[in-house]
Amino acid sequence: MSKTTRSVAQDAPILTLAGWVLAAVLVACVCLWASPSGAEVRIIHGPTPIPGGDARAGGDLTVVNDKLAFGLAIESPAPYGVPRGALVDLAPVVEGRVGRDRVVFADFIPNNWSAWPNTYHHVTIVKDTPDEAVIQTDRDWGAAKVVTSYSLKSGSDQVHIVVTMTNGGSTPLTNLRSGVTLWPNSGFLFAVPGLAGVADGPAAGALSDRVVAYDADWTVALHAPYLDHVGYGSKDMYQTHSLAPGESRTFEAWLQVGSSGDLAPVVAAEIERKRLPSGEVSGAVADASGAAIDQPVVVILKNGQPYAWTLGRGGHFDIALPAGDYTAYATAKGYSQTEPDALHVAPGGTVVQNFAGLRPPGELAFHVTRQDTGTPLDARITIEAGQKPLVEFLGRRTFFTELDQKGAVQVALAPGDYVFKASYAGDVLAAPVELRASVISGQTQPANAVIDVLFDPRAQGWASADLHHHADQAEAVTPPEYLARSQLAAGLDMLFVSDHDSTVNHRALQAIADRRGVPFMPSVEISTSWAHFNAYPLRLGEPLGIDTSRTNIDAVFAEARRLGAQVVQINHPFIPYGYFASLDAGVAPGGWNPGFDLVEINAANFVDDRKVLAKLAAFWNQGDRYYLSAGTDTHDVWNTLSGSVRMFAHLDGPLTPGAFAAALKAGHAYATYGPLIFPEHMFGDDLKVSPGASFSLGFGLKAVDGLKSVTLVGKDGIVATKDLTAAGRETHAAFAISTPASTWYALDVEDQAGHHAYSNPIWIDVATYPATAP
Repeated sequence: MSKTTRSVAQDAPILTLAGWVLAAVLVACVCLWASPSGAEVRIIHGPTPIPGGDARAGGDLTVVNDKLAFGLAIESPAPYGVPRGALVDLAPVVEGRVGRDRVVFADFIPNNWSAWPNTYHHVTIVKDTPDEAVIQTDRDWGAAKVVTSYSLKSGSDQVHIVVTMTNGGSTPLTNLRSGVTLWPNSGFLFAVPGLAGVADGPAAGALSDRVVAYDADWTVALHAPYLDHVGYGSKDMYQTHSLAPGESRTFEAWLQVGSSGDLAPVVAAEIERKRLPSGEVSGAVADASGAAIDQPVVVILKNGQPYAWTLGRGGHFDIALPAGDYTAYATAKGYSQTEPDALHVAPGGTVVQNFAGLRPPGELAFHVTRQDTGTPLDARITIEAGQKPLVEFLGRRTFFTELDQKGAVQVALAPGDYVFKASYAGDVLAAPVELRASVISGQTQPANAVIDVLFDPRAQGWASADLHHHADQAEAVTPPEYLARSQLAAGLDMLFVSDHDSTVNHRALQAIADRRGVPFMPSVEISTSWAHFNAYPLRLGEPLGIDTSRTNIDAVFAEARRLGAQVVQINHPFIPYGYFASLDAGVAPGGWNPGFDLVEINAANFVDDRKVLAKLAAFWNQGDRYYLSAGTDTHDVWNTLSGSVRMFAHLDGPLTPGAFAAALKAGHAYATYGPLIFPEHMFGDDLKVSPGASFSLGFGLKAVDGLKSVTLVGKDGIVATKDLTAAGRETHAAFAISTPASTWYALDVEDQAGHHAYSNPIWIDVATYPATAP
């Protein structure tokens, strides 16, 4: 056993050119250590050999055996401003070759967001032998001490993680949510069985204590036996607890890595770890002609909920399951699925279950056009009824029309009857349409959708953009092409990207925008652990130049302006790592800095909309002209709707990124989940009136889903509300007002679907004639 202790300075060096050369050599040669004894464990010092990995500095560590490799960011910055010492790289190893990194990070979270605030971390190599490697990281979290042990044994497919958290302060730490996270950087996520659809909540009803990130050729499973609460759709695996002064709590977890999308090894590890009574299920899978399906997938359900699946080979499958009752069905890529069959697995028993009758795929050729002109429309198409593959690499449930064949896309699907929804600018400019179609094996069928586009804001100088949208950096999984296809299908007038701390997608999106003849707004989401900010428009592709884990608010704003930003917006300001939340908690490094421009309405955190509006009203009451922004925070366009909230900005000339940003900064804009507003006096502008004189504020209002109400809001709250339920989709609303003093008025419009639009204020300047000396 060898033991090395290193205390890492807070200002660790960045990777040099020599380091990059070393990294390239390691990547090229990483397979060389593989041999008949390749199951041995090795610790590699320096830049990680994991392709696409983030542990790139000379002081970083990578641990490798014949099944997996993981990297610790000891000197490299970790994502989202997470303190150093985090596990930031994890990859399968196949026949001695290290695969691509599959995680953003898998770190211990002391309380719901990250291990920040942090002032130190120390790293100890506790054991470095061919049989086992053990690395310990020590760091603080406020008054608490967090000690994490990572261990990997020879021949094992699991990283064993043990974390001890100790309250070193004099006051209790209460209602903590602590645990290990798994944030993948690609592929799909299979939530904790029984908790599908639970974004944040108790783990009651969970059928297991694991979450799995996966694709056809890899899996990463997080086993967390302490689990009682999930966050971020099972990416965060927490236990709710408190720590008295001096008290400690230990959390144990395993990260299991596989080289295919098969979950049978994941279930087998669970059986072994828990020492569960189990049995085997095996059988054959055939198509309608009786021929074996070469690569079948057998899905296992427990209590009617998806529990696991296994991938077969050559028409055969087998999987070990804990003893109990299940149902199972078989399918394959593009194939139909069988009806579920009941299974009873007895301890030590073997169940033979064969499946037959799978039918091969057919195709639908979608064409989406405008009702008035017959011209093609960019569109988003979703399966509303019909076969929706649970195992997502078998087939998508959401499709987008092509970039170069506007309004058209051809899709392979399992045979059967379907109901689709085709949408363009859904519920903002046009209502989605329902489309019924039958897919026939081996045939291509037409599927035509005609959409009635009701409104044209561009004709009146209004353009829209989704001002918080990710592509495929960090945990986002949307390639630039699909970001563009999704945003065009949303009827947005400008493409926009704001990846976490990355500008690498700027040039690809600019090329797509040029191809399609639309503007592109390059942005970046500067992502610290205490606040996130979007800065735009930026010089194309210029990299971020600050370390987000070691920065403060002054440096963030200075960096945004250095990158060329006209506008800095505060993203999701009231979530645990929002700037206003951090200010209120007294933990924002540098404290209050007024150098921002916009405050975001964030669709992913819409429950905070009223807090955002109240804070902006407080600024407006002080005469501070901060204005609205809006974005969806989309990371995955197949599961999140681009443009579900958006900003409309008014421009007097051509639509360019600079002109759009200038309009936002001037307040000539509003945020909307659906309704449209056309003010007679522009938002953000001043209207001069005499004291007590009567004046009118008028607005054209429109809503695809029908108007419900309009509310005028001022300094003291609600001024007046008008019922618009009888107005249909379009009306004009006017408010007669008088005021003795300068003030402001803004609008809140609601449609029949409960969607709102929120405006920036119109500033009322009450001017009096000043007396002059005789």
